[in-house]
Amino acid sequence: MRRKSSAYLQHKGESQFMPDYVNIPVHREIRANAERILRDMGESDDVVIRQVNYEHTEKAAAAVIYIDGIVDTAIVNQYIMDILIGNLRGISLSRYESSAPETDCPALLAKELLIGIGSIREVSEFSSLYSCLLAGEAVIVLDDSELAYCADIRQWKGRDISESTNQTSIRGPRESFNETLRTSTSLVRRRIKDPRLWLETYAIGSMTKTDVTMMYIHEIAKPSVIDMVRERLKSIKIDSVLDSSYIEEMIEDGKYSLFPTVYNTELPDSVASQLLEGKVVILVDGTPNALLVPTQMVTFFQSAEDYYQRSVYSSLLRILRFISFFISLLFPSLYIAITTFHREMLPTSLLISLAAQREGVPFPAFVEAFVMEVTFEILREAGLRMPKAIGQAVSVVGTLVIGQAAVEAGIVSAAMVIVVAITAISTFTVPAYSMSIPIRILRFAFMMAAASFGLLGIFMGIFVLLLHLCALRSFGEAYMSPISPFKATDMQDSLLRLPRWMLFKRPDSSMGSGKKRGHNRA
Repeated sequence: MRRKSSAYLQHKGESQFMPDYVNIPVHREIRANAERILRDMGESDDVVIRQVNYEHTEKAAAAVIYIDGIVDTAIVNQYIMDILIGNLRGISLSRYESSAPETDCPALLAKELLIGIGSIREVSEFSSLYSCLLAGEAVIVLDDSELAYCADIRQWKGRDISESTNQTSIRGPRESFNETLRTSTSLVRRRIKDPRLWLETYAIGSMTKTDVTMMYIHEIAKPSVIDMVRERLKSIKIDSVLDSSYIEEMIEDGKYSLFPTVYNTELPDSVASQLLEGKVVILVDGTPNALLVPTQMVTFFQSAEDYYQRSVYSSLLRILRFISFFISLLFPSLYIAITTFHREMLPTSLLISLAAQREGVPFPAFVEAFVMEVTFEILREAGLRMPKAIGQAVSVVGTLVIGQAAVEAGIVSAAMVIVVAITAISTFTVPAYSMSIPIRILRFAFMMAAASFGLLGIFMGIFVLLLHLCALRSFGEAYMSPISPFKATDMQDSLLRLPRWMLFKRPDSSMGSGKKRGHNRA
C-alpha cells in the first residue's frame, strides 16, 4: 500500500509521528525525569541539568533543567540555584521525609522558593514540560513531586531595533520590528497606551511551536473579523512556521489570486495606525514582518510617510503612484497594440521616427518587448541575489550595457528600450513590494492580449481584471472598498488624503461603537 504524503497528513490534521512522551506524567523521582529528558533529546550538549542533593546523601532534592543559550543563566546562578542550595542542601533526607506529608511539602517548598521569579506555572506531563523547556523556560523538579515548575526566564539573542531597509521614509519614526516577538509587541504598546489593545498568542507548528500573536483594539475592530482570524489561526495544521509568510498563505482569501489579500509591514507606526482603523495585526516570532487584515487594494498604495506630510503633498504622491501603477501594467502592451494594429493613432512625425528605428529590427514589437522585459527581470533578480557591494552596480551597468548593445546590434529599437525602462521605474513607485509582483506578471498577459487583439484585447483584459478584483474578499471585507462598493466616508483617506482635521470618522470596516476619532480642528 502506498504511503500517505506528509502534505496529505498535514491536510487531514494528522501528525507524521506520535512522540512517546505524549500523556506521560512527570515522575516522582528526579533521576528518572532527568534520564528521560536526556534520552528524548538525544543527549544534546546544550541541555543542562543542575541538581541539589540532600545533606550527607547522593539523592537529589531538586534539579534545574534548561537549554543553554535561550535562558538567562544569570538568574539561574544568582537566584534559583542559590536559594535551592541554601534551603535544601542543609536538609537531611530523614528529616525531610518526617517534616511534612510527602504530597504537600514539594509544592509548598516550590512556591516559597520561587515566588520572586515572577512567572511560574505548574506542569504534570512531559509534553507540557518540553514545551516550556524548548520555549526558553527553566524547569524545576522536586523530589517526590508529581509536578514540575516552569520559570519564565527566557533570554533570546536578537537583533537590535534598527531602521527599516525595505520601507524607508524621509520624515517619521525610524524604528522597525525585529525578530523577537515581545520586542515587536512592546513597540506597538509604546504607541497605543490603551487597555483595550488586546493580545492573543497561539503556538502554531507541531515541531516549531512558533508563538503567533493576534493584536486588535477591543470595541474598534469588528468582532466578526476577530472571530474569523482566530478560527483560521487555530485551524492551521503544519509542522513548522519559520516566517510570517507561512501564516499568510494559510489564512489568506483568494488563494489562487495573484493579488495579496494580506498586507505586511515592518513599521510599528503603520501597525499602530492600522489598529486604530479597526484592523487586526498578526505578529510571528522570528520574523520582523507584521500581517494586517482585512486589507483593501488602496492600502498597498499608501505609505507611512503620507501621514507625516501635509495632505496636499500626500494626495499628489498617491495620484502619482496610481498613475505609475497603470504605466507599469499597460505601457508595453499599449505600445505593442498601437505600433502593430493602430498606427493611425500616432502623429505622422512620430510614426515616421518609429518606423525608421524599426527598419532593421527583425522581430515584431511583441517579441521585442518580451525579450527586453525578461532580460530586465533577470537583471533585477541578479541584483537582489548578489552581494550588496556589487549587486546594484551589476544591475545598473548590465541594463545600460545590454540595452545599448541591443540597439546597436539592431535586435531591438531605441523606443522599446525607453518603454521598458519607464515601465520598470514605474514599478518601483509602489510602496508595497508584494503588490509589484502581480503587476510584473500581469504585464506579460496584457502584452500577449495586445499582440493578439490590439486595444480590444487590452480592454478585455482590464474588464476581466476588474471583475476579479471586485469579487475578491479579505476576511469578509470587499477588496476594492471604498471604490467598489462605493463608500463616501472612506474616500477621505483612500485615493486622496484629506487634512487631518477633516478625518473625523473611522472607516466602515471598523466597529460601529468606535467610529468617532474624537478630534476636531482647533
